[in-house]
Amino acid sequence: MSTNTNNKKEMSFIEKARRAQILECAIETIAEVGYGQASLGQIAKRANISKGVISYHFSNKEELLQQVVMDYYTACQSFICPQMEAQTCPNGMLQTYIESNLKFVDENRKHVFAVIEIVSNERTDEGKLRFAADHDETIFLPIENILRSGMQKEIFREFSPLSARVMALTIRHAIDGFSLELMRNPDLKVEDYAKELITIFERATRK
Repeated sequence: MSTNTNNKKEMSFIEKARRAQILECAIETIAEVGYGQASLGQIAKRANISKGVISYHFSNKEELLQQVVMDYYTACQSFICPQMEAQTCPNGMLQTYIESNLKFVDENRKHVFAVIEIVSNERTDEGKLRFAADHDETIFLPIENILRSGMQKEIFREFSPLSARVMALTIRHAIDGFSLELMRNPDLKVEDYAKELITIFERATRK
């Protein structure tokens, strides 16, 4: 009985390891050759497995790509949230939000580049970008909350609901722009880039 239990645990471990390997190879393939060229065959070749092994773990390419994106946002939140929660001042929260996002991007370049490719290209059967709606509606809220908190504590200037959304959009797009710039310029000085962004938005939000 214990032997069977051990075998089940071993199989579970093996399956998880294989699944993780496939995801990592998908990330590397998409980051290297782009969304259009990253077929299941290419991913399987990189992983040194057959396409059938991928199909055993993922029902189709769509499910595989969705998992790549979900893993990215989960990892990003796990990295950023504890740093944000350690801050008590809106100024510190805004600075930490920018710094931690840029640091995560810098330390996870392949995953970030793969997600950019997927989010920019993966479409539904109706031709709509698959991940656009969820991304747009959830990613700006933390920034808007920081702005509202800073305004209530009279640290930041006054923001209407519209101007808070515009500022949140601007901050988020600046961070996303950093990801694109890093793709073009791998030797970019990340710390200097972060300091400049922080300076810009400290001045833009100052009371």
